[in-house]
Amino acid sequence: MTIRLLIVDDDPLVRAGLTFMLGGAEDIEIVGEAADGTQVAALVERCAPDVVLMDIRMPAMDGLTATEALRSRPGAPEVLVLTTFHADEQVLRALRAGAAGFVLKDTPPDRIVSAVRRVAAGDPVLSPAVTRQLMTHVAGTSPDTRRRGAAGRLGSLAEREREVAYAVGRGRSNAEIAADLYLSVPTVKAHVSRVLAKLGLNNRVQIALLVHDADPATGDGGRPGGDVR
Repeated sequence: MTIRLLIVDDDPLVRAGLTFMLGGAEDIEIVGEAADGTQVAALVERCAPDVVLMDIRMPAMDGLTATEALRSRPGAPEVLVLTTFHADEQVLRALRAGAAGFVLKDTPPDRIVSAVRRVAAGDPVLSPAVTRQLMTHVAGTSPDTRRRGAAGRLGSLAEREREVAYAVGRGRSNAEIAADLYLSVPTVKAHVSRVLAKLGLNNRVQIALLVHDADPATGDGGRPGGDVR
């Protein structure tokens, strides 16, 4: 299956480099480019990308605002954030808004290609270690308030759903969760879908962030979930 990719970055040299690099992959088709977040909605309508590679810092409309607007729409493409910082409040806000992960601009080309493929397949490009590092950079709400709020939301889940949510927070794949909890993979997928629906979330990264809000120690010793640094 060919992955339709939209590249959003205000630097024309960066866009050209990404187009050259990613366009060389047999299974990736560059369907459009945008120099600013204000162009994203129209290009998504016209080009129907599967994945949007989104720069965070842009004039007029930054990548964070564009991601929030895009992911609030039904049937939105996945968003992979492109940034120069791996521990940045804006990156975390983009993940909370529904971005499926992030890559650094100095990430080796083959890993950026891999990240695009993973996001297109529905896998988050983020490790528990990076999640914990990002959490320390959150501004505003106090950790205790976040913890209580997150714990309350997770408490609304059925016991098995909560177990699956915490496993997602540890970076476990569906197959690993199935083996750990003696379930079938389709059953795990169904539990993940119910967790997303009940909590009003739209991807596994948001589940992991909520779990880490409730229990910052979650994820210690867990399997990396595709960190591409």
